[in-house]
Amino acid sequence: MKPWIGVSMSFSVVDGVGRDWVRRPYLEAIRQAGGIPVLLANLPDSVEILAHCHGLLLTGGSDFDPVHYGEVPQGTDMDGVVPERDHTELALLHQAEQLDMPVFGICRGVQALAVGLGGRLIQDIPRVLPESLLRHQQTQAREEKTHTVRIAPDSRLRAILGKDQVAVNSFHHQAVAQVPAGWRAVAWAEDGVIEAMEHESKGWFGVQWHPEDLFGDDRPARALFEHFVAQAQAYQVGRTGEMD
Repeated sequence: MKPWIGVSMSFSVVDGVGRDWVRRPYLEAIRQAGGIPVLLANLPDSVEILAHCHGLLLTGGSDFDPVHYGEVPQGTDMDGVVPERDHTELALLHQAEQLDMPVFGICRGVQALAVGLGGRLIQDIPRVLPESLLRHQQTQAREEKTHTVRIAPDSRLRAILGKDQVAVNSFHHQAVAQVPAGWRAVAWAEDGVIEAMEHESKGWFGVQWHPEDLFGDDRPARALFEHFVAQAQAYQVGRTGEMD
């Protein structure tokens, strides 16, 4: 039986009606890597649904409210803070922690891992690093790679990707400033911004770029999803004894 992967969702209000949604590439990447995506709406019930899953994918999207990491908004550059999503994802993360379930965070997702477990974020990279020439919010197509990321040679991420450096896409103005206790930064952009982190003992990890948009012809992107789904498969077997 294929592992079920819980997928966090964005939330917006259109014409007065709340809508939960997710970009299709996340779902296709999970499917092609051998998993079954399970959509987790921004509702309290999603925590119970996650208990039946075998992995949690925290997806990209809007900014986290800085109150969740002990700060106030700095400047006017916050990108659509959504309380419903903040609360849901933090609850999902804590449920996954209790279940010792595999977790993979992408873009906002790696930031969710940092925020939910005691780290901090850079609220706006251009404001904090005005001297940086690197554009973290690219205007090119999502599948276009616009900068490189250096990988720590002794990291699990290096073992997964099989490379010391990878080219990535980039769609963020925030980033992890301080990793939580028990975690380590394992990838950096040319300007020093943290691009990935991993737990020192759990298999949890997150990246700041969007591998779901590179999945088609990019071996490192495929490796990330294949590794995560394999983790979920092992969790499934360990919990239930289920096999294909």
